[in-house]
Amino acid sequence: MTPVTLPSRSDVSLLSNQDFYLFNEGSHYRIYEKLGAHVMTVNGQQGTCFGVWAPNAREVSVIGDFNGWDGRAHKLTPRGSSGIWEGFLPGLDKGTLY
Repeated sequence: MTPVTLPSRSDVSLLSNQDFYLFNEGSHYRIYEKLGAHVMTVNGQQGTCFGVWAPNAREVSVIGDFNGWDGRAHKLTPRGSSGIWEGFLPGLDKGTLY
């Protein structure tokens, strides 16, 4: 596996204000389309957008073969007070172990 040296990007999000509203009120019945790992292309750059609900976490990172399982390499960003952490990791594709 080729190491991914690009940092995670916090400017990419699959979540809208409507998603946060529905999630926080407990009626977002398709949140699986937003959270988890989603391969996508942003401005010509292929990668994977990660989203997870971890309301009590101090930090959330994506670790895997691509970064030597180093939790300091690709940190996710908290999205307001929703408890959701999100980030886009350029260069990650289907089949990457994480």
